[in-house]
Amino acid sequence: MLRGAEGDRQLRYVVTGGAGFIGSALVRYLVTQVDARVVTVDSLTYAGDVARLERVADDPRHRFERLDVNDQAAIEALLHEERPDGVFHLAAETHVDRSIDGPEAFALSNTLGTLRLLEATRRYWSGLDEAERAAFRLVNVSTDEVYGSLGASGVFTEATPYAPRSPYSASKAGADHFANAYFHTYGLPTITTHSTNNYGPYQFPEKLLPLALARALAGESVPLYGDGSNVRDWLHVDDHARGLELAMRRGTPGRTYLMGGATELTNRAVLEALLGLLNELAPAGYDYRELITYVPDRPGHDHRYAVDSSAAERELGWRRQVPIEEGLRSTVEWYLANQGWVAAIKDARYDLGRLGTVGGGEARP
Repeated sequence: MLRGAEGDRQLRYVVTGGAGFIGSALVRYLVTQVDARVVTVDSLTYAGDVARLERVADDPRHRFERLDVNDQAAIEALLHEERPDGVFHLAAETHVDRSIDGPEAFALSNTLGTLRLLEATRRYWSGLDEAERAAFRLVNVSTDEVYGSLGASGVFTEATPYAPRSPYSASKAGADHFANAYFHTYGLPTITTHSTNNYGPYQFPEKLLPLALARALAGESVPLYGDGSNVRDWLHVDDHARGLELAMRRGTPGRTYLMGGATELTNRAVLEALLGLLNELAPAGYDYRELITYVPDRPGHDHRYAVDSSAAERELGWRRQVPIEEGLRSTVEWYLANQGWVAAIKDARYDLGRLGTVGGGEARP
């Protein structure tokens, strides 16, 4: 437990988007490992799922509130009621393909929603006493995609200029700029973090790895965009959650911290590794890797992402703990043991078909 870092007083946090993939991992970590009082705020759009919070659902240290961050008055009232020491802001629409099909929802949720959350938080924060204001933090959780696309070499750093290339990354860039503006204009102690591609349990099956597992287990083709050469850096969601807690506890207001897995793989290579593990753990009489099927590329598909995590390592003491081999294996094992969770999503919210075809005119893979 990390509670001793603040003496005997139990820390209190609000986590927006806490029923999402990364948010729920953070909530579980804060409650069970940090011994914090956590209020999860989530509007439960298509990707939000309270099942992710089952581990803490009956824990007296946890409270769930179904709220939209765009409801500024309700968020402000909650902050005054709970009097948190900090806010982790993860509420967002996150899938690039969905942003291509419907960009307005991303602007409303990610950019305008962040602005309204910041204003609600500023109003709450301004009423705290001097010591409480000095100790308070708002961690704005962003993405490496705001920096655009890399070539064959180089990495993103905190000094890299923003160059978003999708509606999703543009909406997140707008959110980051508002967070930075609230720090410089009002003094609100914001910290922004950027991570590389996350993976692990409970990821919504529109994303590359869980989609591949779900379709492979159903004996269906596994879509791979373009020629499969796009490169991503893979970070286990639990490592990310630990980094976010450290950013809250040790980060400097106004700073940006990048967190990556230091594991760059082409999309083809990560799918082959994933389906190779599936061959071992759930043999089907054929090689799952034969299901990989090339499909037309995503419009504006960024070629490569990679980040320099040295500031987070140096200033926060953050270290990755889950090697990619261990993380992929545990991820496959989790999805095999929880196929009912994916099936419920497939039946009610997402049919595992292709998104991001600019109007949906292209058939599913």
